[in-house]
Amino acid sequence: MTLFNIILQAPETVSSALGYAAMGGGIAAIGAGIGIGRIGGSALESIARQPEVTSDIRTNMILAAALVEGAAFFAMVIALLVVLK
Repeated sequence: MTLFNIILQAPETVSSALGYAAMGGGIAAIGAGIGIGRIGGSALESIARQPEVTSDIRTNMILAAALVEGAAFFAMVIALLVVLK
């Protein structure tokens, strides 16, 4: 059984709204993880190329990671509100 089939059957095993909210929250968390990973990787490459601007790159990296994480939390809250409504 493929992962896609499991994802499609998930809402049938639980109440429909709860299943979709869990899928939405999971997708938001996965997207945030990928985004923060790419931010960190790009920052490390930039620091390796120009070590003299390490503090500026680090500051911008932390700010961008916080924005990505905030967007993921917002998506998870919206998914939970769908269930509670």
